Amino acid sequence: MPWWAVLSSACAPVLLIGGWQLAAARQPDGFDPVRQTISALAARGATKPWIMTTALAGVGVCHMTTAAGLASAAVPGRALLAAGGAATVSLAALPLPITGDSSAHVAAASIALPALSLWPALAARRGARPGPAVWLPAAAGLLGLLSWFMIGYFSEGPRIGLSERVLAGAQALWPLAAVLLARRR
Repeated sequence: MPWWAVLSSACAPVLLIGGWQLAAARQPDGFDPVRQTISALAARGATKPWIMTTALAGVGVCHMTTAAGLASAAVPGRALLAAGGAATVSLAALPLPITGDSSAHVAAASIALPALSLWPALAARRGARPGPAVWLPAAAGLLGLLSWFMIGYFSEGPRIGLSERVLAGAQALWPLAAVLLARRR
């Protein structure tokens, strides 16, 4: 496991969680992380949207870098992790408008979130560490969190921000867990 893959996998959750905490603290009207999404922190009408935009772009680059170094994972899973990272960079480059949604932003999220939830299922490889007994439950958990977020998104639920943060946090932490488990070999 190259050192840079360990570093990139460790930086992703720090950038994401640190980014949303710092960006939320900079909002003058206050920010409700339970009701409001991460994307609202990078939207055109946000105060200092560059904070969350930079964090999201950094997370995407981290995922692509980790995918390149995670040799114990099967190639389809690594490719999906890299695609999720690239979609996260696109998500950062396509901020929400001051009001409403953006079809380009929603499209980028529609690629990033499922890719970052499904990649562990395609990364499972017999004889590798971590093995399928770890990869497949991880994918099931991430897909369950994705379902929770999607239900909240389509029903405009009052906890959409919470479900998104739990999902995004888990998606950012799993590559680190996979790298650390692979290093235990």
